[in-house]
Amino acid sequence: MQDRFQDQNFRLKDFQEEVAVACPKCNKKALTTVNYEEKKAKLTCTHCGFHDVKDTLLTHLGYTANYKADASTYFDVETWYCAPFKNDIFFAYNEAHLLYLEQYIGAKLREHKDRSHFTLLEKLPKFYHEAKNREPLLKLIDKLKNK
Repeated sequence: MQDRFQDQNFRLKDFQEEVAVACPKCNKKALTTVNYEEKKAKLTCTHCGFHDVKDTLLTHLGYTANYKADASTYFDVETWYCAPFKNDIFFAYNEAHLLYLEQYIGAKLREHKDRSHFTLLEKLPKFYHEAKNREPLLKLIDKLKNK
């Protein structure tokens, strides 16, 4: 556990192009990726070989929109790093996101330089910030890392 954490001003969108998910075939860890320029999302499972590709253009009421959703949204699958925490849900899109949250939660001193009021950390639910939840959240993160 670190004593000091400096906010790197990441936003949730910085982690959403690669999302770890439960494979719809074997229920083991798989990976979804999205390429917004090519308008394609892919799901790949290295355990069972399952592979799927989807178009990311969403059509609603006759209009086509290029919505930049997280990679898992296009496949209706469960996020791998997701678990209940008290009356809330803790989640991370991928290992990098999980590590960033772990560093933030584990730090006793949290520095926010050049705040933009739109960073990932500023948008987190209150339970992520509370000192009383530090140890239980770190245990949960450790459990998710070893899942």
